[in-house]
Amino acid sequence: MHIKTLLVAALAVLTTATAPLAQAQGKPIRLIVPYAAGGPIDITARALAERVRDTLGPVIIDNRPGAGGNIGADAVAKAAPDGLTIGIAATATHAVNPWLYGKMPYNAATDFAPITQMVRVPNVLVMNAETAQRLKISSVSDLIAYARANPAKLNYGSGGNGSAGHLAGEMFKKEASIFAVHIPYNGGNPAQLALLSGQVDFNFDNLATAAPNIRSGKLKAIAVTTLTRTGALPDTPPMADTLKGFAIETWWGLVAPAATPRDVVTRLNQAFVAALNAPETKTRFATLLAEPVPTTPDEFGAFMKSERTKYEKLVKATGARVD
Repeated sequence: MHIKTLLVAALAVLTTATAPLAQAQGKPIRLIVPYAAGGPIDITARALAERVRDTLGPVIIDNRPGAGGNIGADAVAKAAPDGLTIGIAATATHAVNPWLYGKMPYNAATDFAPITQMVRVPNVLVMNAETAQRLKISSVSDLIAYARANPAKLNYGSGGNGSAGHLAGEMFKKEASIFAVHIPYNGGNPAQLALLSGQVDFNFDNLATAAPNIRSGKLKAIAVTTLTRTGALPDTPPMADTLKGFAIETWWGLVAPAATPRDVVTRLNQAFVAALNAPETKTRFATLLAEPVPTTPDEFGAFMKSERTKYEKLVKATGARVD
């Protein structure tokens, strides 16, 4: 082969290897978000999509809400494993739903290649501020003591059977050896309104959702559900200070179809981890009370496996089921 031809061929290979992934294949990357536009998961996905444009090329957000996230997650699982379709894996889609739904369209353990965890958002045990003052409850220990002294008098709300708030409430009841009636609502917002109006006594809510009412004094933050204190509520102790090992938080990350080549996954990981580590990203996510958690693919895979194990026990203990 002529030396000039060899040089041209070598340059073409080098260009393909170093060009943005989407540009190398002539198509944009599609990032499937299994929830509606406008929520925290969608906002963080769009922020990262913009930051990786220089390294990966255009990344287009494709919102596929429905069935608790299963529709979007299934679209990722069944996409071509070429690195041009990736998606969001969340607490619900990859840890809770496999045990909550009688029939799943995908296998959360085997149908995905982990890329990186993106964020975690603490949940928080909150009470109506007036209720907490009336019942003289200012700590987890106070709430437990009241529940034991007044059996069957407390209730708590959640966004529905099998929701994060429901599972956290059942975990609390089990670990604290107390009883409280669970009242499911059709979504997190109605559950919070019920708490604000005094219809329920306490909730486990997403910190990003509860924060405005905590700041206004309408809700009292009793404890966060992370193992350690969070910078978003530095004066609020973790549940684990009273109930050792208690940890339940909202998280999401990035995955690709299972057969995506390892070198492609590595390239995606490097680009998104760099984006997650950028100071601008941390500032942007802080407004959502979300903490960036960049990881290796193996670390994210191991984390999701441990979360599935945890939620299998929780969901089965509650008897919650969606058929």
